[in-house]
Amino acid sequence: MSSPRSAAISRAVIETAIQSYQDPYLKQDLLSAGCVKSLEIDGGKVQLSVELGYPADGLVNGVAELLRTKINNVDGVEDCIVSISWRVASAPVQGELEAFANVKNIIAVASGKGGVGKSTTAANLALALAAEGARVGILDADIYGPSVGLMLGIADGTRPEVKNEKFFMPIQAHGIEAMSMAFLITEDTPVVWRGPMVSGALQQLLTQTVWNNLDYLVIDMPPGTGDIQLTLAQKVPVTGSVVVTTPQDLALIDAKKGIEMFNKVNIPVLGVVENMAVHICSSCGHSEHLFGEGGGTRIAEQFGVDLLGALPLSMMIREQVDGGMPTVVAEPDSQITMIYRDMARRLAAELSLKNSQAAAAPTISFSDD
Repeated sequence: MSSPRSAAISRAVIETAIQSYQDPYLKQDLLSAGCVKSLEIDGGKVQLSVELGYPADGLVNGVAELLRTKINNVDGVEDCIVSISWRVASAPVQGELEAFANVKNIIAVASGKGGVGKSTTAANLALALAAEGARVGILDADIYGPSVGLMLGIADGTRPEVKNEKFFMPIQAHGIEAMSMAFLITEDTPVVWRGPMVSGALQQLLTQTVWNNLDYLVIDMPPGTGDIQLTLAQKVPVTGSVVVTTPQDLALIDAKKGIEMFNKVNIPVLGVVENMAVHICSSCGHSEHLFGEGGGTRIAEQFGVDLLGALPLSMMIREQVDGGMPTVVAEPDSQITMIYRDMARRLAAELSLKNSQAAAAPTISFSDD
């Protein structure tokens, strides 16, 4: 039999304890975010079940322990069991486009100009999402300079298996699925295509690849904001985008164009990634902002989007992707990997929030009455 002291525990007091924890990615408490699936109080025993809307294998144990401590500190609680899981839902896509049945969310990684580390970011973000437990694929849409295969260590000349003479089976690399035009052409084949041909080829790659029930498909977009990029953004059912830049003034100007392009076609910009934000000398440890400082933050604030993260100018990042082992898999416990995983959780949580907001939005109907 429960003691009078433990029987007096109210649901409101336990909920207050839960609300004292603010999820750093959802930017609100778990109760307000709708993540509390069940809360049972039996005398002095409390059972809490939480389901996050973004992949968080690296977080769940720590958050569970933190919530357990907060609830155990409530007067009268004798025992507390906290279980935390996560589930990725499909977010809405732009316009009248139909989402793919076997891909929940498509994330376009873009840049206004080349040379800002977009492909490296796309590869490491895809691997970081997978490291958090998600089912992930990556499509190299940079027809003129496909490099994702090289970055993932896929041997030159590798060809995808063809199913029923029509469908491509994606190639597995480091636990994610990959597809690229580079897998279908040889180095000796010049890619001299006009915009409509590029768009058609990429749509074919997307729709004729047998993606295996992915939570996220990351698309490494061609650099720039011209007709090709605009056409792709209008024809591919994208649920969110990420814009990669450097602090350099020219790159920032082009990054703004990238954000404006996605706004024009109603694709949510999940955030900005600032590459080469600071150089740290490998000999003395001195840090220096070679390309300017705070540019990513200024753009994010100007357009009301998140700065997902800032990455240093690092020879290690470059050497690892050139060697087919991006940082997230080459050094899973490194500080740079932690930045990529933090960025992955931020963009996934932002997508989850936008999905919740869309689901909660009222619909207006008209009648002749």
